[in-house]
Amino acid sequence: WGFDGATAQFGMQLGQNAVHAGQEYVQKNFGGLVPLTALKHHFNVSNSYVIRKLSLLLFPWRHRPWSRKMRRADQGAVEFQPPREDLNSPDLYIPTMAFVTYILLATLQSGLQSRFNPDIFGLSASKALIVVLFDFCFLKGGCYVLNIQSASSVVDLLAYGGYKFVGVIMALLVGFLHPGRTLWTAVFFYAFFANAFFLLRSLRSVVLPDAAAPPAAVGTVSHAQRSRRISFLFLVAVSQVLYMGWLVRV
Repeated sequence: WGFDGATAQFGMQLGQNAVHAGQEYVQKNFGGLVPLTALKHHFNVSNSYVIRKLSLLLFPWRHRPWSRKMRRADQGAVEFQPPREDLNSPDLYIPTMAFVTYILLATLQSGLQSRFNPDIFGLSASKALIVVLFDFCFLKGGCYVLNIQSASSVVDLLAYGGYKFVGVIMALLVGFLHPGRTLWTAVFFYAFFANAFFLLRSLRSVVLPDAAAPPAAVGTVSHAQRSRRISFLFLVAVSQVLYMGWLVRV
């Protein structure tokens, strides 16, 4: 490649400094919103976890229980276990990889239809990012309006919103086989119902945190408040068909 040892060493050092500077910038400017420790927690996965999680996302009705496990941290505080140790814990690895895979598949499908343009990468990424942000704002805003207090972090909600890309990818891959509109529609709605059921069971502890509260906390939510929260939870699940339907239109 025409590089000597000194040049390669200088490049490695420069790259390490750039990564270190980027970490400091993120921690300084976004540390209060998304701490780096939270990102490390949500990327703490294993190969077996990824396989089992994908199986859970595609066949959620076969899974139980849905409650997340807790552990005691080094300072004595109680926190959720990382995804590697708890299948019910949300991760960012699968949503991130599915996000990138969706962009590549959407671009590939445009190319197969003789509509390829370099701008499609940016358009697909923008569409996917808009869906994730809108879904997150809708969920976070609903929790704020309904005064829902839970231990779930911002990263947890982003992770839950990113799992929809797994179903979208399945629909896109089936579309490459040209199975016919009826069969493709059946696959798409299966992916939607699987994602909706997964969100209903996973977000139950977020929208209805009092359901898992100790007996002393029972009664803190009135029947009317609980009914509104359940309605909001179903609305979040049903709205996924709009997001997924827009994403598969490439």
